[in-house]
Amino acid sequence: MAGTARRRDGHVTQERMLEEAMTAIAEDGLASLTMSALAERLGTSGGHILYYFGSKDLLLLAALRWSEAALAEERRTLLGRRVTAERKLDLFLKLYLPRGPRDPRWTLWIELWARTAGNDALREAQVELDRGWQEDLEALLATGVARRRFAPLDTATRASELLALLDGLSTRVVLGQDAGAALEVARSAAGTLIPPYVPEDSGGR
Repeated sequence: MAGTARRRDGHVTQERMLEEAMTAIAEDGLASLTMSALAERLGTSGGHILYYFGSKDLLLLAALRWSEAALAEERRTLLGRRVTAERKLDLFLKLYLPRGPRDPRWTLWIELWARTAGNDALREAQVELDRGWQEDLEALLATGVARRRFAPLDTATRASELLALLDGLSTRVVLGQDAGAALEVARSAAGTLIPPYVPEDSGGR
């Protein structure tokens, strides 16, 4: 019976823990998230959560990976949409930026950034998750260039520059800046970094 219960508690229970952790962060902030507080919300024990994740750092990393996996699916859907490259880029900006100061994903990112210097596992995870955004944005820009919606450009460099700017704007939103204002700044910066395609002058013919 014990083995059956453990199998029944497997993946679904872990996902429920991650979902509840993200909800708790959105409602009360990261500082209030402890193993005991999360266990109380779930009606279980802190030891049960530790059984699956081992530590709070690993729980937070798992929650971030879970959140990013959902966003990766949204990016794939976005890249496959039959809309202009300009529209896709605008939707990409909205998807990347936090929705407000209590955005749990961005709260987690900022917390984990502060911990990566002394933690190889966190640093490797950051690089892996960042790579997904970079590669998808490069693909979006390359398609826009190929279809003459964007001017010819170094897609890897421009994607990296735009993502760095979005990181800075996202941090400001988490610290209290208006999310709508941040989106407008992002749009303006994207227009500068990724100019539209302009046909060569035909000489008046």
